[in-house]
Amino acid sequence: MVTEQEVETIGRTLVDAAQPLPARFRALFTLRNLGGRAAVEWISRAFGDDSALLKHELAFCLGQMQDEAAIPVLIRVLEDTAQEPMVRHEAGEALGAIGNPDVLDVLKHYSQDPVVEVAETCQLAVRRLEWLQNNKEKPGSSPYLSVDPAPPAEETDVAKLREILLDESQELFERYRAMFALRNVGGQAAVLALAEGLRCGSALFRHEIGYVLGQLQDEACVPQLTAALCSRAESPMVRHECAEALGSIARPCCLWALRAFAGDDERVVRESCQVALDMYEYENGTQFQYADGLCKLQASS
Repeated sequence: MVTEQEVETIGRTLVDAAQPLPARFRALFTLRNLGGRAAVEWISRAFGDDSALLKHELAFCLGQMQDEAAIPVLIRVLEDTAQEPMVRHEAGEALGAIGNPDVLDVLKHYSQDPVVEVAETCQLAVRRLEWLQNNKEKPGSSPYLSVDPAPPAEETDVAKLREILLDESQELFERYRAMFALRNVGGQAAVLALAEGLRCGSALFRHEIGYVLGQLQDEACVPQLTAALCSRAESPMVRHECAEALGSIARPCCLWALRAFAGDDERVVRESCQVALDMYEYENGTQFQYADGLCKLQASS
């Protein structure tokens, strides 16, 4: 049984800007795994931080927790135009992930946001909520234990899914459904089809491709992820996700790019590489779990 004091200690690590960012990430994911109102409150407190990367992950975790107690803070973040676009986007996605249709009006309003990544995210969130309403049941649990912004398509043929994925005349929601279906099918052909998506037009779409390739942890896409990370013409939102994917894949061929860009001029890229290097160490080490805040706390007491 986790005590309130233990949750508070982990929360204080999360909100302490003097702590190394990888330690704060581990605290965040520990709170996500613990769940409950206190965890939601500690995560919500950290939105005053000046790291866009951290705030983006806060919103992501609140969405994955699917706790309706997080809805008010996520709406405030989405509405706050002083927040970085990648943070507002993630707040919109999280509202869709929680699955409460009461937020539909807010999401529809921001579906017309002047920031295209925010608008596209809210459009996807609206479609997800409408899909849930029309299908009367939640999509089956993801094999990757994630709450995805779109349910996977029922199609399983890689060639057909690739065609939908790369067809920029298709509705974004349907392309996302193809994306998650390809992820679930898996295998090198699916991975390489997904990697082609890193050349598509929408930065939001390319960023999601990076995320999915990180979930798959397949070395076949390392050249494409590395090329995106190395491209200074690429959106920082995409470069950051590709860096984190390389950290998840955690093969030696991922290391040079992560080290090279751990000092990048773009803060979100720089910090993503630092977090990815910590993930690389975890994937190649003997630690039982990445979200180790509670284990460390109990070991020290």
